Amino acid sequence: MIKVNVDSVKVSMISQHRVVVLKEEDQERYLPIWIGPFEADAITIGLQNVQMTRPLTHDLLKSLIDHMDASVSHIHLNDLKNDTFYAEIVLEQNGRKLSVDSRPSDAIALAVRVGVPIYVAESVMDSAGIIPTEEHEDLTAEDQEKLSVFRDFVDTLDLDGLEEN
Repeated sequence: MIKVNVDSVKVSMISQHRVVVLKEEDQERYLPIWIGPFEADAITIGLQNVQMTRPLTHDLLKSLIDHMDASVSHIHLNDLKNDTFYAEIVLEQNGRKLSVDSRPSDAIALAVRVGVPIYVAESVMDSAGIIPTEEHEDLTAEDQEKLSVFRDFVDTLDLDGLEEN
């Protein structure tokens, strides 16, 4: 398993698609995962420790786990099939480990709330991870497609109002 951290949550201004970008710890390899707008907001709220007046779904999940005398051990993005990522939330309760199937976005939103590590299976990182390079001509068409989310984001930035120093 490869330990990763949430690098960022990006929004394309053109398409309104969202992507969570995970970064391999101590490496320059990234794993972009397309997610829904509500999940993107939930991850961002968790990363920024924003306190809501009422619990969001992931806060409710955290509370339920706490009330069951269980704890989240870690999150594991364990598979990639037909361009769909799979994850599991690994819980500990009374000395036993429990694995709960989850969408990666929900698992990540929970992980940022409870402060547990996020891991990616080596096979998933090997097939979907990207290493940014300055030279784009040596990238495969598949890699260029994966990087398009970053290109879309940069292309939509409004830089007209910036002053030169």
